[in-house]
Amino acid sequence: MSMKNSTRPRLLIIAPHHSYRIAPYINAAEQLGIDITIASAGEHSLISVINKGLHIDFSDPQQAQSDILAASIATPFHAVLGTDDMSVALAASVAKQLGLMHNPPEAALIARRKDQARACLQSAGVAVPKHQRIELNESLAAQIEQLDYPCVLKPLAMSGSRGVIRVNNAEQAQSAINRIITILREVEVADEANALLAETFIAGREVAYEGILSKGELTTLALFDKPDPLDGPYFEETYYISPSRLPEPLQEKIAQTVFDACRAYGLKQGPVHAELRIDSDNNVWVLEVAARTIGGECARLVELVTGQALEKLVLAQLLGMTLPTMGFTGGAGVLMIPIPKAGILRRIEGISAARAVPGIKELLISVRDGHELVPLPEGSSYLGFIYAVAESAQAAETALREAHSKLEIVTAPVFKLSPVQP
Repeated sequence: MSMKNSTRPRLLIIAPHHSYRIAPYINAAEQLGIDITIASAGEHSLISVINKGLHIDFSDPQQAQSDILAASIATPFHAVLGTDDMSVALAASVAKQLGLMHNPPEAALIARRKDQARACLQSAGVAVPKHQRIELNESLAAQIEQLDYPCVLKPLAMSGSRGVIRVNNAEQAQSAINRIITILREVEVADEANALLAETFIAGREVAYEGILSKGELTTLALFDKPDPLDGPYFEETYYISPSRLPEPLQEKIAQTVFDACRAYGLKQGPVHAELRIDSDNNVWVLEVAARTIGGECARLVELVTGQALEKLVLAQLLGMTLPTMGFTGGAGVLMIPIPKAGILRRIEGISAARAVPGIKELLISVRDGHELVPLPEGSSYLGFIYAVAESAQAAETALREAHSKLEIVTAPVFKLSPVQP
């Protein structure tokens, strides 16, 4: 975007070049009259705004910061935003150096690292599952013996439930660790590639919370029920339903717990996405509090609830703008269409019938025929999304379940070629 009008604010967005959050932020910036520069590793990206932006190396944060600061001399920025877990700490550090609104960089680092986050919250008296690091370069047998079962094993810094596995005994733990080690081969940070987190499984309901911080004060944007039981062994997200049907005092307790976690980390500004568990005694346990927005198409639910796109709310807060929001009296929901099994996608049948279900607002398919489907825990994507808007939360959930029942996923097996041994 050009800067022909010098009165327009300029925003620096730091993002992985493949991030699905880039497009919504670009759209939000255009609607708010904000010029943007994107800093990413996308030197050869086919997306013009990425290709023409700053090109940085995320594996060298110090050099990346130096490159951004040098660019800011010629093109000053009014705000800096990190879109994803891997960019929020760098954005905080850059904003601090430029004297702009920011989270403390150390707080952003803690928020993206599950082991450090757990230790921080435990010290602050915020309820988190009993946990320990498993060092993959040390004796696994000795560490596995110390675990309390059932427990959940997970990478230190991955999102979307990737690599998250529940195990009920030592034999399952060893097998799960072997699977997670394979997933961690793509991780470049040594400490994150050589360790994982083990934590006690908390039985109960799960919710997702979306909010925004301004000078340390937390405003709730939406609270989503996850009506499907998430008991493992894998934790694929499916239904998000709003408004929450939990009792109001419990909803207030959830918001307070998220605020306590933000305060423990030291977060003060910007979006907050949290995942929490409520046990049978209505105790609220933190699973995650991230200094970013919710992922993927789920952010569109916030717009249904507030009347404003989530990304517009984030940018407005960052630049000191005020946007009106509205109350929501109906029900809305999204289904992240799960991948039923591994294979090559041949076709998805029943799409027209699913779209015709009363209450269904939109059905989006994210993958094409011929795409290899990889389910959790190794996979990290969904087939697509179904949205519903109805007179109540229950009606929205019912519509989503009916629409999902109309779909039939047709796959073919994957045949892997092995090299011929001489």
